[in-house]
Amino acid sequence: MKTYNTIRDMRAASRAAKRTGLRLGLVPTMGALHEGHLSLLRAAKASCQVVAASIFVNPTQFGPNEDLAKYPRPLERDRELLENGGVDLLFAPSVDEMYPNGAPTWVTVEDLGDKLDGRSRPGHFRGVTTIVTKLFHAVEPDAAFFGQKDAAQAAIIRRLVRDLDFPVEIVICPIVREPDGLAMSSRNIYLDLRQRKQALVLQRSLMQVKQMAGTGERNAARLSAAAKEIFAAEPAVRLDYLEIVDPDSLDPVNDVSKGALVAVAAFVGTTRLIDNILLLAV
Repeated sequence: MKTYNTIRDMRAASRAAKRTGLRLGLVPTMGALHEGHLSLLRAAKASCQVVAASIFVNPTQFGPNEDLAKYPRPLERDRELLENGGVDLLFAPSVDEMYPNGAPTWVTVEDLGDKLDGRSRPGHFRGVTTIVTKLFHAVEPDAAFFGQKDAAQAAIIRRLVRDLDFPVEIVICPIVREPDGLAMSSRNIYLDLRQRKQALVLQRSLMQVKQMAGTGERNAARLSAAAKEIFAAEPAVRLDYLEIVDPDSLDPVNDVSKGALVAVAAFVGTTRLIDNILLLAV
């Protein structure tokens, strides 16, 4: 695995690989890797002859009171995992490399960026879409691999690629869960044992919706109310949002017959976690 710290060197390495006709896949990460990230690497390796990964804790997607300073940065462990996972090219730039002199230019997807996490974390998706754009320009991948856990992010990146005509295939891979059902997240390490058990309420609420939809309930308001009752039984966890929306527009739906995204965010202690499920059209 070769490591590059500048956009110029990363771009040169990517272009050298692609000149030979090889398909290049990119797995963007903020490090603190877990099995969810590794599943993206496996998906990339299955369809691409060259796999690049990035590690960059992007400051512009963190709010002023969020966990940028304490976000885990086990770089050497991450490098080992990526190399063992078959990554060929690692892009690990500094903040100054990605945002020289503050780089006060932003990429926004205005009709989606203030929904779900965008509403709860103002400016978050502006930071995401800006850094993803910069990564696409630095790496020039044929395909980029993201996780379904960040469902709103996935919808926004699909729209970004469509609207700006990026020649990049966006591949969204399934959520990877712990044996007890908790969605894997780099932030799970913040939870103590008691909070770890409390955090399972996110998945329980989603399973309640899935069970009701599976037995014929189609009304989104009733499904949402049932899920929120699950949260009411776990008062130590503070619900941020639980919404049932169209997976592409992120607009609320009244009926789930045509399919829907059920997305939830909640605070367990000071740790904010997200999860979701997709309901298929019937």
